[in-house]
Amino acid sequence: MEADVATLAQGIDFSFFALFARATLTVKLVMMALIAASVWSWAIILEKFVSYRKARREAAAFDRMFWSGEPLDELFDQMGTEPAGRSARVFAAGMIEWRRSHREDGGLIANAQSRIDRSMDVAITKEADALQKGLPVLATIGSTSPFIGLFGTVFGIMHAFVQIAQSQNTSLVVVAPGIAEALLATALGLLAAIPAVIFYNKFSADSDRIVGNYEAFADEFSTILSRQLDS
Repeated sequence: MEADVATLAQGIDFSFFALFARATLTVKLVMMALIAASVWSWAIILEKFVSYRKARREAAAFDRMFWSGEPLDELFDQMGTEPAGRSARVFAAGMIEWRRSHREDGGLIANAQSRIDRSMDVAITKEADALQKGLPVLATIGSTSPFIGLFGTVFGIMHAFVQIAQSQNTSLVVVAPGIAEALLATALGLLAAIPAVIFYNKFSADSDRIVGNYEAFADEFSTILSRQLDS
């Protein structure tokens, strides 16, 4: 008898595609949703790797130009009002307001410093929003995927128990396939959630550091302009 059970068990296909094919429609939908969530999260992860690396490289290049000793007006004229780099756009926002604050006679309009600071703050907020785009999706996938997978597992186990009751057979050959199909949903949920949580935490920290550098630059630039206003 045990030999027959072993022979039957060896004949059961426990590959991913076989388990997916044998699953109920509800469990299949859960699995497909989790696979789509995993692909989506990895697309965001790869995009963030590229964009954050580019942002750090642009910031380093801009810092070298800014502190090269070249006059700020000439530097701004070279970059234009809509430069490509994020740090350069913060600088451009301050310079645009700086020039707008000059009257035709060369004097400065009142409260120029506060307007310049607000302009750079707005630019930093826009850049921070762009850097953090997609991170809420990673957070959502990381927090909900295990529960979605658990739902698929519970539903699959319920269906397996129904099949056991109908067949009136509790042998491993009958129980194992249904349980394996159900647990596959939880495995896919964890597969989607774990990278999403890890990289969400990493990118959140990276974003905070990059935005912090923008804020530090804005403070330094504001101090330079403040000296010129006082003089």
